[in-house]
Amino acid sequence: MNEWTHIFISSVLFVVTLFAITKIGGKKQLSELSFFEYVSGITIGSIAGEVIMGLDGNLFHGVLAIGIFGSFTYLHDLIGIKSKKFRDLFEGKATVIIKDGKVMEENLKKEKYTIDELNSLLRQKNVFRTADVEFAVLEPKGDLSVLLKKQFLPLTPSDLDMPVAPEKETYTVIMDGNVFNDQLAYAGKNKAWLDIELASLGVTLDNVFLGQVDSYGSLYIDTYDDQVQVPSPQPRKLLMAMLKKCQADLELFALETESSKAQDMYRKNAKKMEEAIQKVKPYLKE
Repeated sequence: MNEWTHIFISSVLFVVTLFAITKIGGKKQLSELSFFEYVSGITIGSIAGEVIMGLDGNLFHGVLAIGIFGSFTYLHDLIGIKSKKFRDLFEGKATVIIKDGKVMEENLKKEKYTIDELNSLLRQKNVFRTADVEFAVLEPKGDLSVLLKKQFLPLTPSDLDMPVAPEKETYTVIMDGNVFNDQLAYAGKNKAWLDIELASLGVTLDNVFLGQVDSYGSLYIDTYDDQVQVPSPQPRKLLMAMLKKCQADLELFALETESSKAQDMYRKNAKKMEEAIQKVKPYLKE
């Protein structure tokens, strides 16, 4: 076997082997690596590179070595799922870095972080003052989890006791000019509805790069031609305006009629309409 054939065969063999090991390890291997997984990954890559380029090396010895290291990584994950002590030993524990706005210098030195690196991690969380932080923890993966003091937290609808509509999944119904009928069905729509919406926006299907239906049933589209100004459909605003107009009309009728019985009827229904508007208002905001 000449060297070109050797390199080709060994490269294909190790690509397949490494792909299989990565698939067995799961998505965690691609997102967040523990210290053990990091070391194992480097070693596996080094073995693969050495065997591929080492023309005198035995291919199957290399595959065996990679299989052994891959098995250790798999067993590490498997045991780690069942044993917290094992996870703490091999992956480490979370470390408190800031408490009550004060930096824990000893913990910072223990993790070998400088104050500049801590400030950088805080800025990534949009925090620019250490005094604003109630609690900050350095996770085993190296991420910093930050809890701001109560007075610096952003207001939420819950803080204001304000009801809001539940948010649902956004469905991609058009991609590269192709309609995904299953996504349309999940969104509770059909092709006829989509055709009507596109026509109302003055856009043809072949000019749509991306089309999505949000949780309120509104269609958002992005066209290939960025110069085309696509009007945003606003059915919720139109519905709210219609409801308010109905209430205003009822109040106007109450003022115009001379019949006390009719006035009571109009005012009673205007009040009911106002109550209905308040109930649906969170759901009709854009």
